[in-house]
Amino acid sequence: MLEFFKKECEAFLKERLYDSYIHRFAYGLDASCYRYVPKLVLKPKNEEEVAKIIILSDKFNIPLTFKGSGTSLCGQALSDSVLVLCVENFKKIKASAQSIWCECGVIGSDANEALKPFGKKIGPDPATINNASIGGIFSNNSSGMCCGVKQNSYQTIRSVRIILNDGFILDTSKEESVREFTSTHAALAQGLLSLREELLKDAFLVGEIKRKFAIKNTTGYGLNSLCDFSELKDILNHIFIGAEGTLGFVSGVEYEACEDYAYKATGLLFYENLSLASKAVKILASHEDKVFAAELMDWACLKLTRELCDMPPSLKNPNCALLIELQSDEEERLLKNIAFIKEVLEEAPALFEPEFSLDANTQANWWKIRKGLLPISASKRPKGSVVITEDVCFEIENFTRGIEGIAKLFTKHDFEGIIFGHALSGNVHFIITPLLDDARQRLNFENFMQDLVALVVSLKGSIKAEHGTGRMMAAFVEQEWGEKAYGFHKKIKALFDPKNLINPGVIINEDKKIHSKNFKPSHEIEDFLEACMECGFCEKYCPSKSLTLTPRQRIAVHREIKRLQALAHRSQEEESELLELKKGYAYEVVATCAGCSMCAVACPLEIDSAKIANAYNNENARGIFLAKFLAKNLNKGVKVAKFGLNLARFGQNTLGRERMKSLSLSLNEKFHTPIVPIFMPRANGYALNSRTNGEKSVIYLSSCLNRAFAPPALAKDKRSLQEVFESLCKKAKISVLYPKSIDKFCCGKALKNYTLKEPKLNPITALEGELFTLSENGRIPLVCDHSACSAQLLSKLGEKLKIYDMSEFVEKEILAHLNIEPLEEDIGLFVVCSSKKYGFDESLRKIAKFCTKARVYEHKNTHCCGFAGDKGFMNPKLNQSALKDLREFFKGLKLERFYSSSSTCEIGLSDATKEAWQHLIYLVDELSG
Repeated sequence: MLEFFKKECEAFLKERLYDSYIHRFAYGLDASCYRYVPKLVLKPKNEEEVAKIIILSDKFNIPLTFKGSGTSLCGQALSDSVLVLCVENFKKIKASAQSIWCECGVIGSDANEALKPFGKKIGPDPATINNASIGGIFSNNSSGMCCGVKQNSYQTIRSVRIILNDGFILDTSKEESVREFTSTHAALAQGLLSLREELLKDAFLVGEIKRKFAIKNTTGYGLNSLCDFSELKDILNHIFIGAEGTLGFVSGVEYEACEDYAYKATGLLFYENLSLASKAVKILASHEDKVFAAELMDWACLKLTRELCDMPPSLKNPNCALLIELQSDEEERLLKNIAFIKEVLEEAPALFEPEFSLDANTQANWWKIRKGLLPISASKRPKGSVVITEDVCFEIENFTRGIEGIAKLFTKHDFEGIIFGHALSGNVHFIITPLLDDARQRLNFENFMQDLVALVVSLKGSIKAEHGTGRMMAAFVEQEWGEKAYGFHKKIKALFDPKNLINPGVIINEDKKIHSKNFKPSHEIEDFLEACMECGFCEKYCPSKSLTLTPRQRIAVHREIKRLQALAHRSQEEESELLELKKGYAYEVVATCAGCSMCAVACPLEIDSAKIANAYNNENARGIFLAKFLAKNLNKGVKVAKFGLNLARFGQNTLGRERMKSLSLSLNEKFHTPIVPIFMPRANGYALNSRTNGEKSVIYLSSCLNRAFAPPALAKDKRSLQEVFESLCKKAKISVLYPKSIDKFCCGKALKNYTLKEPKLNPITALEGELFTLSENGRIPLVCDHSACSAQLLSKLGEKLKIYDMSEFVEKEILAHLNIEPLEEDIGLFVVCSSKKYGFDESLRKIAKFCTKARVYEHKNTHCCGFAGDKGFMNPKLNQSALKDLREFFKGLKLERFYSSSSTCEIGLSDATKEAWQHLIYLVDELSG
C-alpha cells in the first residue's frame, strides 16, 4: 500500500517527496536518544497538501508523524512509516499587543521578536526557544524557565487551527468553523462532551486531575481540558495541547501576548548542598509574585560549566547553585524586590553574599550556563554512550525528597548523572549517559527507569513535566494515572484517531519496553565532531537547511557511514544503506555546505561541521592541483578571473542578461560550469597606487576578489571599491598605502576548501614580512575590503597586526571626520556571516543608522547568504535556497538602496532581490559630498 500512497503523494509533492536512504535517515533524526528511519519523508508547502496527505493516509492505512524542528527529547518526532516535515513553509506570523498568530513552523524566538515592538512575548520559554517551532512547543506543552504553569500554552492559548484525521480544517478562532465541525463531526463532538460528563461523575478523579495539573504535567493527554471547560470550543482549544501530534495536525496557534517586563535582575547563588538549596526554593516559591524563575544546578552541572562563568575559586564539592530571575515594569520596584528576596533568603544562607545583576550581558552569560547544560553534558559523555535526559515534577513540599531520591537512584544503578531544573515549579531535569551496548548498563537503565517512575508516583508527582510523554514514558502513563484515568486517555485517542494512524506509539503504547528499544547506535568519530548529540541548535543558522542537510544531519550521516564501515560483517541491508549514504555524501554533505561555520556560532560546544567538507576535499582532492597553482600564481589567477568576467559581459551584451543567466544555469546543471548571474561583476581595471593625504596612514589590503571585481553594469555607482575607499580616506586626510606585492596578496579564504601544508603555499605567509615592515611592526593599521577576508586575516595575523574590516575602519576612524547629510529614505542592509562571527556587524549597523533618518531594514533570520565565494557560481541552488526568506522579506518594502560588505555575497543578494547591492561605504562616500 505504501507504493500506492507514494505514487499519489508524488503527483502533487513532486521533488518534495524523499525516498532515498540518505534523506530518510537524515530527516528522520531528532534530539532524542532514539532512532527510527522513515520509509518516506514529505515536505508539504501548505494546509491543502497536508490535508491531502492525511486523506491518503486514511485511504491506504499509512501511519503519519508530523515533525517541526526536531528538538524533542523523548522520541515523539520520529517515525518508521511516513514523516511529514512542516517547518520551512509554515512561518506566517500576525502579531498585535493582545495576541500573536503563528503557523506551526515559526521558531519560538521569532515569535518573541515579532512581539517585541509591543513590549510583549509568548508565555512558554523553553531552553530551546531559539530553535523549537511553535507546533512543537504547543504539542509538547513546553514551558521553561520563567513561565511555570501560569503562562504555558494551556493558560495562554486563544485559538488553534487543526487538520483532523479526515482532512477537515478546524479553526477555533472562527465561530462558523466550530459550527461546521459540530455539524459534520457530530459523533466526535458529542463523544468529547460525553467523556466530560463521564469524568465529572468521579469526584475523586476530578480532584486528582486538578491536583496533578496544578504542577507541571505532560504525562498523557490533557484530561484537565475536560474538567476545566464546558464549552466545546474551549475543550477543543486545550485538548490538543501536549497531545504530541497524535490527535491531528496543528497548523497554527494563537497565543495571548504576555508582558515582557522592561527590568530584569538575575542572581547566581551558591549553596553548600541540595538540601539547603531546596529550602531556598521553598522560600522563593512562596513569593512567586516577585520571583519569576529559580533554576537549580547541582555540583555535577557546575563542574561541567565552570569555564563559562567566573565562579568563586573556593567553590568545592558538594556545592550547588540557584539561578534566580526577578522581573518588573519599574526599576525602583525591582530593586525593592531584590532587597526583599535577599532578606527572606537569610533563612537558607548561601555560601556567599547573594549577587544580583541588572546587566544584560552578565545575565545572558549566566543563562548561557543553564541553557547549555544539555549539549555541554552530552559533550562530556563517555565515548559510545547515549544521552538520556528526563524531567519530572514534584509538589514543592516533596521537592527535596524528590531530588534526594533521584540522586540515590544514580548511586544505586551506577550512573554519574547531573541534576538541574526549574526548581520554582518543582520541575527536576536530570541527565545520564549509559553505554547501552553494554548489557549491564542497559539493564541498569531499565531498572533505573522503573525505580524512577515508582519514586515519582509515590511522591504524587509527574513523570513527565514538560518534554512530553513521547516513547520514553509511554510505557508508564497508566502507572502514573491509574487504570481508570488511563482509560480516558485511550478514549480520547480513539475519538480523534480511530485507526491509530496519527503518530502511533506515542503517549499510548501497549509495549511496556518501548522506552528501551531503538536507541541510536553509537560509534566514535573525529574528536571535533564526537560531542554532537544532534540537539539541532545549529539548524536555524544553516544556509542549506531548506536545500539538503543541516549540520547535525551531516554529522549524523558522517557518523553512520563510519559505523557501517567499521562493522566486521554487514548484512545485505546494511551494505545497501552504506552505498546509499556514500552515494549522496559528496553533494548533500560536502558540496552544499557553505563552509560558513555559522553552526559553530549557534552550537554551545562550537562544533564546526564545515570541517567535514574540508576533510573530504583534502582526502578526495581533485582540485588540490589547481589550489596549489593558484597559491603560487595569484596574480595570474586574478588576470584569468578578469578575462572570465569580460567574457561573461560579452555574453550578456550579446544574448541579454536573462538569456545568458538561463543558458549558464543549463550548462551548470549538465557540466558543472560557473553560472553568469544577472548582476555579474565587471572586470576591475582600476590601478592601485598609494595616496598621500595626511599624517595618519592605513595599509589597504584589497582582496583578490575585489581586485578582480568592479560593480556590475546595473549598479548605481560603478566606481571600483578601491576608488571609493581612497575617496573617503582623502576626505578624512588619511594616507592609503598599498603593499608592493598587492597583486600577489590573498588571505587564503579562496583556498579554504583545501589544506595546503607547505608554508610557502600559504599566501599570507608569503606577504607577512612585507606587512610587518610596511606597518612599522604593527603601528600602522591594515584594512581589508571583503568581510570574509578580513575575518580570515584576523584569524591568522590578528594577534600580531592591527587589522580592521573596512566597515570597522570607516566607522571608527573615518566617519567622525565627514560631513554627512543623512538620507530621508529607508535602506536595506545585510550583515554577512563573517561580520557576525568576528564582530564587524555593529559597525555596519552604526554606519547605516548614521546615514539615514529613516529605517534600516535587516532580515536577521538569514544568517548566511550561501554564496560562499565560488560556490555561488558553482552551486547556485545553495544561494537561492539560503536567500528565500530574505527575498520575501524585501519583496514588499519597495526600497531602492541595498548595502552589505562582501562583493561575492552582494552578487547573490542582488540576484535574489533583483536590486543591486553594494558595499556600505558607497553610501558613506555619496552622502559626504
